[in-house]
Amino acid sequence: MADTGKDIERPLGQTLRPQRSASRRINPAILVAALAVLAVVGISGAIALREKPFRKPQEIAVSTPKPAPAPAPATTPATAPAPPVVATAAPQAGAPMKSGGPQIIHVQTEEGDGPPKASIVIRDPSTLGQNLKVAHLPDRALIEASDSGPLPIRGADGRRPFDVYARPWSGARGARVAIVIGGLAVSQTGTQAAIAKLPAEVTLAFAPQGNSIGRWMQAARQSGHEIVMQVPLEPFDYPNVNPGRNTLTVSASPDENLKNLHWALSRTTNYTGVMNYMGARFSADATAMGPFMAELGKRGLAYVDDGSSARSVASDLAQKDGVPFVAGDTAIDAVQDRGEILKKLDSLEATARAKGYAVGIGSAFDVTVDTVASWVAEAKKRGIEIVPISAVAIDPQKG
Repeated sequence: MADTGKDIERPLGQTLRPQRSASRRINPAILVAALAVLAVVGISGAIALREKPFRKPQEIAVSTPKPAPAPAPATTPATAPAPPVVATAAPQAGAPMKSGGPQIIHVQTEEGDGPPKASIVIRDPSTLGQNLKVAHLPDRALIEASDSGPLPIRGADGRRPFDVYARPWSGARGARVAIVIGGLAVSQTGTQAAIAKLPAEVTLAFAPQGNSIGRWMQAARQSGHEIVMQVPLEPFDYPNVNPGRNTLTVSASPDENLKNLHWALSRTTNYTGVMNYMGARFSADATAMGPFMAELGKRGLAYVDDGSSARSVASDLAQKDGVPFVAGDTAIDAVQDRGEILKKLDSLEATARAKGYAVGIGSAFDVTVDTVASWVAEAKKRGIEIVPISAVAIDPQKG
């Protein structure tokens, strides 16, 4: 029975309505749709407000744009392949430019069918040098025409033959041994054997009196060798002991000596420096040696002293004239015997482990070439790095 008391108290014309719950129930499907709409609107707004909309993550990671191919310089031979184009990362504002230390280089690769991919290459400056594929081709910007023939010269941009024709090396600071084998081009068969047998890290020195030097230079450079030119300097007891024609002497005028020096320098191209052939008397005379060393500095060449004379003033003059300088530690084949040569080479290794590097000087005798070739292979296994002569030079220009 209905509650009549309550019906009497209810206003006329109003029926009893069910009591509402405390909270209205929300449809889940409507909530999900609303959130999706809000998310789309938010993301679209963020993209629209970006200065550079996000498109390709591989291009945003490294923002270096793909550089346009640089035109080949006029001095590059037609047969030489164009070097890869790289864009060097710009230094921060106010940061000093450094000539040494690793450099970070941004490059764009074009492998595959997809878009170009950015990558980073870290390059140590000590590994830089002429591309071995074109190492036998002279850089025309580093050549001066003369009556005697082509002479090495600094480029208008400051590049030196010492840097451009240097053989690349690792740049590591472990035990290093540099070996120079001289007398190439004197014997055709001996020169051919030396180029073929000696490891590419061994530096070769050409005698200016030799034949077909240009051809042998190209063969040596194509095989990876760094090369230097030998220059005949006056020894004691000259002319009874005679280095050959066009020898520089202490009694000659500076002009005459420079003429003879130019003759030796013009015999070929693509070398990093010169090395004395004999010259104990000449290298001890600062008056005679001064103009000679100044000329090397002017032309961007190194000087390799074979270390045979304790009275040589070459080191001090090289520092004064900005000439990269190398002094030999020992003559490895003063006695032409395999066992004795091996002892000298082992001594070089000990010196290198003690002070970081050592320099050995030898000649292109068959026994020397064969012994050096076999020793180098074993020394590498013991952790010795064989480096070109430029790698151990003291370079005043680099501090």
